[in-house]
Amino acid sequence: SPQDVSKRLSLPMDIRLPPEFLQKLQMESPEFPKPLSRMSRRASLSDIGFGKLETYVKLDKLGEGTYATVFKGRSKLTENLVALKEIRLEHEEGAPCTAIREVSLLKNLKHANIVTLHDIIHTERSLTLVFEYLDNDLKQYLDNCGNLMSVHNVKIFMFQLLRGLAYCHGRKILHRDLKPQNLLINERGELKLADFGLARAKSVPTKTYSNEVVTLWYRPPDVLLGSTEYSTPIDMWGVGCIHYEMVTGRPMFPGSTVKEELHLIFRLLG
Repeated sequence: SPQDVSKRLSLPMDIRLPPEFLQKLQMESPEFPKPLSRMSRRASLSDIGFGKLETYVKLDKLGEGTYATVFKGRSKLTENLVALKEIRLEHEEGAPCTAIREVSLLKNLKHANIVTLHDIIHTERSLTLVFEYLDNDLKQYLDNCGNLMSVHNVKIFMFQLLRGLAYCHGRKILHRDLKPQNLLINERGELKLADFGLARAKSVPTKTYSNEVVTLWYRPPDVLLGSTEYSTPIDMWGVGCIHYEMVTGRPMFPGSTVKEELHLIFRLLG
């Protein structure tokens, strides 16, 4: 009864809840939902799961490119944050080759310094890749710290970058697009290689590939000059440029055209 509830509160008379308020509260209180039966629970769980778009909730839009839009999301299965890379499918062309390449490579790359691909969702209109979520990339990190990184942090990030890259090269995979924006960092300071859309598996030390790879500032001179035969040094050139940028706070060869990029390289290195 309301009197019993008021007594159990063990409060002074002047601040006890009035009986009429307690009665009103009892009348308006909603009933607690009944627990789901085993069959209902199984049915509700079957609505979500791996490979289903309903499993993930979009939270924020993180970026947009030519083929894909990236969202911050949350998994209903694990409640963990994820990154949703939604690739638009053109009916005539199907999935872009970069998406197919990224999926095929990342399925076989399991390493602490390589971003994890959790799930793949295919619908009529899109192909969604579900990655682990990391808060920042190296470019954002440099901007946030005023382009002044401590020597200690430079060493930690370089170690992780080289360890992840060594794992790729050990499995005959070239990343081909190393740049600060493709190196993701979480709140624990873990660095992971991401965006394998331009990566290639190599069967021999040198092979003919396209020369339209690697963002201009991190592209080696032989590729700038049109060479299509390259190996692991294409990634190591990018590593050197990234190392310089972490130490000095500015890009090493910030050319706006191929000609200017080559001029900056030859002026410094001869």
